[in-house]
Amino acid sequence: MDSTPLIELWNLSKLFPGVIANDNVSFDIKKGEIVALLGENGAGKSTLVKMIYGVNRPDDGAILWENKEVSIRSPNQARALGIGMVFQHFSVFETLTVKENIALGLDKEFLRDIEDLSACINTISQKYDLHVDPDRYVHSLSIGERQRVEIVRCLIQDVKLLILDEPTSVLTPLEVAGLFRVLRQLASEGSSILFISHKLNEVTELCDRAVILRGGKVSGHCNPKQETSASIARMMVGDEAEITTSFTKKHAQHELLRTHQLTLAASHPFGCGLTDVNLSIKQGEIIGIAGVAGNGQDDLLEALSGEDARIPNESIVFMDAQIGQLDPHQRRLKGITHVPTNRLGQGAVPEMSLIDNTLLTNSHRFIRFGLIAKKSLKALTQTLIKRHQVKCSGDTAQAKSLSGGNLQKFIIGREIEQTPKLLLCAHPTWGVDIAAASAIHRNLIALRDAGSSVLVVSEDIDELYMICDRIGALYEGQLSPIEPVDKLNKETIGQWMAGAFVERKDIAHA
Repeated sequence: MDSTPLIELWNLSKLFPGVIANDNVSFDIKKGEIVALLGENGAGKSTLVKMIYGVNRPDDGAILWENKEVSIRSPNQARALGIGMVFQHFSVFETLTVKENIALGLDKEFLRDIEDLSACINTISQKYDLHVDPDRYVHSLSIGERQRVEIVRCLIQDVKLLILDEPTSVLTPLEVAGLFRVLRQLASEGSSILFISHKLNEVTELCDRAVILRGGKVSGHCNPKQETSASIARMMVGDEAEITTSFTKKHAQHELLRTHQLTLAASHPFGCGLTDVNLSIKQGEIIGIAGVAGNGQDDLLEALSGEDARIPNESIVFMDAQIGQLDPHQRRLKGITHVPTNRLGQGAVPEMSLIDNTLLTNSHRFIRFGLIAKKSLKALTQTLIKRHQVKCSGDTAQAKSLSGGNLQKFIIGREIEQTPKLLLCAHPTWGVDIAAASAIHRNLIALRDAGSSVLVVSEDIDELYMICDRIGALYEGQLSPIEPVDKLNKETIGQWMAGAFVERKDIAHA
């Protein structure tokens, strides 16, 4: 690794109305170095990398690029310097090919100098073992393959600094290993990597150095390889935060819900539907469903929650009663609550207050004869905010004013407080910092220990192994066996996520 700094940040500050997002942030990244940028939700990580990439402009301070002060006014200028960024939510168009998507992300002047873009994509793909076909349509690609498209788009431009925001949040273990091979190869060739992640075990495995932000300021540095995930977590959130990393497993016996050969056609052109899904959920357990996004997870949740009205009545049995034709409200009355994939728009109405959002899934408790019990509703909302440590301006705050982690704590708390018999929970800690994630995990475990059942859908295998009692995977709408966590290794579940179980017809479903 070259000791020469590629980029230096000198006292960078960025202010938004009422908020200091970054406060005199200073650090450098050397050539060939892999640096982790860590911090809680709201610590200032996203604002900082957006200033490096030219999306935001600093209010104070300076950026030095290869020992020269620069003013990065746009992503185009950042790319011209050799800075590439892969955002957490990929900017690809499903109806276009890989080649067309890459072309859209390149500057016109740069494209004019490339004689054969397909050949260029193939050359980069082969060099870094990325396996990207320029003629494939993006809708046919897995999430890991879509990420490769974004990385190839950066590498074509001779990237010197690659910024990755939560790059492994939706990847299988095999895809994570492949990504890390690419990043190590890039670093060995002199490129620098700025790696943002909440998965601290990956930081300790991959990164040479970590910079920690708290409240918009640099609060510390460390060598991750000389630390543990727990010690880094303490640097991020402070000693006062309660961080739990393991929970006792339970082996439940009595069946609460089962599906019988649940089959559904895809509800949209790029979906996959469900095929002969036989799922059994026991009373008082947490069951986890892994899988790369787009393999039927949303279809399963919509079927179980009642959002999909196409379900044959006999396909879902809950507490010995057929419920396939019941709508979401009727299922809630029976004790099934739901934390959906999309927080804003599906889990909460952005412009509505927290009080009104509490009412949305509690109308049966607070509306009598057309009248709302406002005092009781307000009291419950305030209880949710306090008990689940939701940071907000008060119970009248709009849902959209909350950070992603705090809104998730509010939504999960709202569903848990109904003491459901079954909680359907999608991606409980997606993009949530370690302290908030730990609080959410403890709440789910407490719900299980009180006798409720929880179905968790997540692409985060580490999370599933931490909180679940049994785990399976969905692949192209088909469900793998469901096995106790203590009898199932991560390599096997990773293979199931890639469809290895589909050929094994002799294995009975759970």
